[in-house]
Amino acid sequence: MDIATVEQQYNQLQQEGQSVTQGIQGLAGKLKTAADGGSTDAREWLLDLKELALTIQQEQQQVMMLMQAMHQAVQNDMQRYAQQPGYPQTPQAPGYPQTQPQQGGFLNSLEHSGFGQALMMGAGFGIGDDLINAIF
Repeated sequence: MDIATVEQQYNQLQQEGQSVTQGIQGLAGKLKTAADGGSTDAREWLLDLKELALTIQQEQQQVMMLMQAMHQAVQNDMQRYAQQPGYPQTPQAPGYPQTQPQQGGFLNSLEHSGFGQALMMGAGFGIGDDLINAIF
């Protein structure tokens, strides 16, 4: 798996979270209109929808915690790897420059990707408290 695939999957996950939010907002608006019109069923369904939205929010927070834990594990492994003594350097022939090990690769790219930056900042996706309060 390469960093482009990780970025693509993360962006798709964010878009799907936004779609869920929009769907809940639309349904909540319809139920609120019906409840304001006197429908007792609509009031009950609106409360059920709020409970469902809170459950979805908890699930999305758990997914973000999992991704943050995975990111931390990768960082820990990178630090351990960087601290391990390397193989002894072989002498270089005169006139040839000493080569330095290249930094980077998948883990470095992941850390500097949009996905990695979002994880480091604790950013999430999905249904926020302000949205739930605004809907209900």
